[in-house]
Amino acid sequence: MTEFSFACTGVRADRYAAGPTLVFRLRVTAGDNARVHALALRCQIRIEPARRGYEPAEADGLADLFGERSRWGSTLQPVQFAQVSVMVPSFTGEIETDLVVPCTYDMDIAATRYLTALTDGEVPLLMLFSGTAFTGDGGFQVEPVPWDRETAFRMPVTAWREMVEQHFPGCGWIRLPRDTMDALLAYRSRHALPSWEATVAALLEGADPPAHDPLRALTATTGRTDP
Repeated sequence: MTEFSFACTGVRADRYAAGPTLVFRLRVTAGDNARVHALALRCQIRIEPARRGYEPAEADGLADLFGERSRWGSTLQPVQFAQVSVMVPSFTGEIETDLVVPCTYDMDIAATRYLTALTDGEVPLLMLFSGTAFTGDGGFQVEPVPWDRETAFRMPVTAWREMVEQHFPGCGWIRLPRDTMDALLAYRSRHALPSWEATVAALLEGADPPAHDPLRALTATTGRTDP
């Protein structure tokens, strides 16, 4: 069995991608300078919140995910960030390759809410690997990449913020059910509001909501979303 090890050497925002995308630089090493014809690699990336400290403003932003700071000893659990695959080309001994990770700015996703709450510093990530390797000097043999292969990486918060600004400059993004979107559109049309920003502002200010408007619930109640 070939002994594989992995390391993440950097990350950048892909400014040419159609959607928010991070590109991690991955170093793959095959023990004993082994010949690898190809490597079908799977990578699961987790955020490990307990491995960094938080400023008071960050703690306030994370209350929705983890509750009050006094409870963090039991609630600060890992958060799933991404699960991606990459085909690593032929190499002998060691190679560096790009691990492309499509991201989302959907605030219903726990990882997005976590990353948005951070103001500075680094994001503690754990990258877990598995897959299939095609190896051998003469011909080839098929062998698995053991499930215990992993590496830690601390991603700068600035990389995430740069990626978000490329695609949503100065904006946020939320996902709403279709019936709620229809109700918002009807409200905007009835009140001749010029933009979605003005529509939401009018609702937040409680400006003349219709008596049976289904959006009354949006401003009358709040609820915690489970991570």
